[in-house]
Amino acid sequence: MRQERKTAYNTFAVLFYINRQKVKKNGLCPLMGRISINTEVAQFSTKMEVQPDLWDAKAYRLTGKSRTAKETNAKIDRLEEDIRRYYKEILDEQGYITAELVKNAVNGIGQHKRKLLELYREYIEDFAKRVGINRAPSTLRSHKTSYCNLQNFIREHYGIEDIPLKQLDYAFIEKYDHYLRVEKGFSGMTIENHIIMLKTMTRTAMAQGTIQYNPFASFSPEKALRKYRHLTTDELQRLMNTPIREKFLCFVRDLFVFSSFTGIAYADMCNLDVSNLSRDGQGNLWIKFKRQKTKSECSILLLDVPRNIMEKYECERKSDKLFNMPCRSAMTNNMPKLAKVCGIEHRLTYHMARHNFGTLITLSQGVPLETVCQMMGHKSMNTTQIYARLTHQKVDEDMKKLTQRIGNKFRMQEWNKDKENIKNIHYGQGNNHNY
Repeated sequence: MRQERKTAYNTFAVLFYINRQKVKKNGLCPLMGRISINTEVAQFSTKMEVQPDLWDAKAYRLTGKSRTAKETNAKIDRLEEDIRRYYKEILDEQGYITAELVKNAVNGIGQHKRKLLELYREYIEDFAKRVGINRAPSTLRSHKTSYCNLQNFIREHYGIEDIPLKQLDYAFIEKYDHYLRVEKGFSGMTIENHIIMLKTMTRTAMAQGTIQYNPFASFSPEKALRKYRHLTTDELQRLMNTPIREKFLCFVRDLFVFSSFTGIAYADMCNLDVSNLSRDGQGNLWIKFKRQKTKSECSILLLDVPRNIMEKYECERKSDKLFNMPCRSAMTNNMPKLAKVCGIEHRLTYHMARHNFGTLITLSQGVPLETVCQMMGHKSMNTTQIYARLTHQKVDEDMKKLTQRIGNKFRMQEWNKDKENIKNIHYGQGNNHNY
């Protein structure tokens, strides 16, 4: 097809007409559109039907003041605005224009989203279709929240409903970061998540060819200080041994302790059922499952504490699920209550149980990093190293063992200036050795 180059001589017109030869059973006629650019014409269906005796062929609108006439005319107005916008965008972006290109844009054929929020809405719609397959509902909720923040930012700072993708630049990103950090007062972790989601949109725009550059190329976001917290040994003991009268709060505590001794996250706890249990040749009980987040296989030997908790609630099962897991909000709301009852002064979250497993239950007890990585379902040992921060207690124990091992092996000679001889300085006890 001949492509008209961008010149001052382009003639562009849009008109609407009804097809009187295809009268429907309801007496309405289909409304058609025609795009003319220079000598080229492209016709398309508006997917609207109108009453033929009310159609004004000169004004391209319905006559009268009925509700139907007003609503139909408003739809035609919006459609015409869209067509003129597509004309301008295609001409500015590609340098040439044809009636067929504009028609395709109207019908959504071969055209990518050219505005940020428009692209984000399409991304969220596609994401929603994949929830339960290879996407998580929680991530979908995060994207919807991020979309709302981005929408409010554009409205407040640019006074428009959406912004062209080609206008995304370093200044926009920096301004958005300032908006989240100063005006909204979000935490560093929340800001980082919103910036990552905006970055996802720019990558999508680059992949579809809407923008040719990476606006994040020179942007270095301030990294949030990640605090991977776990309980101390004393706090965990206190939490396990404190009497709790409230039945539901006791259940929350038991679930937390179960995760502390297995490293199983909340989402995976919800998915566990009896099919995940198995015994080895020695009669040991194992729990084996695939993590929802990473799809990694996990095999965990059930110690006495989690096994007893599982058996405690076995008679209360309503299905094949190991536990009748409360909803996430119920768990979140009761964790502060649990901390108060057990005398834990800092913030307590359910995910802290996973850190307890990585630090107190495994690495601090000498379990190799590779084994912990497999049990926790990490794809990389770098993640395990971040989760499993060593406690001061572990460092102290390891240094005591080191002292016992090398206590009598090393000594050094020190010059005694007063007696002008060499004095042996011993480190530890035992036979003397010269080094």
